[in-house]
Amino acid sequence: MPCYDQGVAGAAKTNAMRILEGLGIAFEARAYPVGDEHQDAAAVAALLGVDADCVFKTLVAHDEKGVPLVFCVPGSAELDLKKAARAAGAKKIDLVPLKDLTPLTGYVRGGCSPLGMKKKLPTWIDELALAFDRIHVNAGMRGMQVLLTPGELARACGASFADLV
Repeated sequence: MPCYDQGVAGAAKTNAMRILEGLGIAFEARAYPVGDEHQDAAAVAALLGVDADCVFKTLVAHDEKGVPLVFCVPGSAELDLKKAARAAGAKKIDLVPLKDLTPLTGYVRGGCSPLGMKKKLPTWIDELALAFDRIHVNAGMRGMQVLLTPGELARACGASFADLV
């Protein structure tokens, strides 16, 4: 499957999109029908008609000291907590409880973007992103993705690439 779809005219603008525009980063908005709150990245990829490997989900974790950390991994993969801890220079990390996601990031489950969180958090993108010309990440709301180059995503959120899966 391709990483591209036909696009959406008149898509709602999110804070993540405003950040990209402010940085002069080219992106395309991609809307999809919202299912229940447990709709995963693989389901979103299917709705967009693209490969799940190029739809990157945003996961929020914390290290043993409670420092929040952000990881973007392919929709078809699971975050390897040991690899993520190594990338972050931590002894151990755990995903934040769902109840803490919105207060920490300003985003709800299924609408979490690595861009435009309440505070800029240390962020890593799985190195598999570099295999694609462009990848999808959440645009900051359920039902909306942005499509952009992995390098521009890293620049926009100050991320590093690492082996995370």
